[in-house]
Amino acid sequence: MVRRSIRRSVQTELAGVWVRGHLPTEGAVLAPNHHSWWDGYTLLEVAAWAGADFRVLMTPHQLGRFPFLRRAGALAAGQVREAARYARAGSWLVVFPEGAIRPAGPVQEVRAGAAWVARTAGVPLIPLALRVVLRGSQQPEAYVRFGPPISEALLPQALARELALLDAELSDSDPEQPLAGYLRVCGQRVTPDDPVSLPARMLTLITGDR
Repeated sequence: MVRRSIRRSVQTELAGVWVRGHLPTEGAVLAPNHHSWWDGYTLLEVAAWAGADFRVLMTPHQLGRFPFLRRAGALAAGQVREAARYARAGSWLVVFPEGAIRPAGPVQEVRAGAAWVARTAGVPLIPLALRVVLRGSQQPEAYVRFGPPISEALLPQALARELALLDAELSDSDPEQPLAGYLRVCGQRVTPDDPVSLPARMLTLITGDR
């Protein structure tokens, strides 16, 4: 029920979720930047769409505020050995290397937890760039860029690279269109080419606007 509620909020409150890159087909540690409240919810939606079990490490403070998230796959940050067991068993385990939500921009810090869990579990370590942005739609859009698996020593550079590529794609794109090269996971984003909704057509007739 908790997972369904979270997914419903993503599907109704965001204009859409889009992904790019090769998604893991087995257990893996996903290491994304963390610059938005929506990050964990977005990745849960991507995991459900891909048919993967989802787990995420959260700080004790945040998990204390939202204990129900345990039912959606959240683990306390200190449960790293349990997290490794989930990853080894085939789950997508999300570990935010920055440790907490940071200001939107470049990655500020990369802690060792994600690499440690991946090494302990013997699963790939995958850098993710993640942005939830307000562009040409009424609602925010979420974009997730999966990088290739890397060695733990390369995580800071790889995460910075994927995020820089995503930011460049956003900067160079038409804000009224979804990013080219990304696959839509969910959402009903309206573009200039979509038919005008019935309420909008009725208002046009009533007001005489053209």
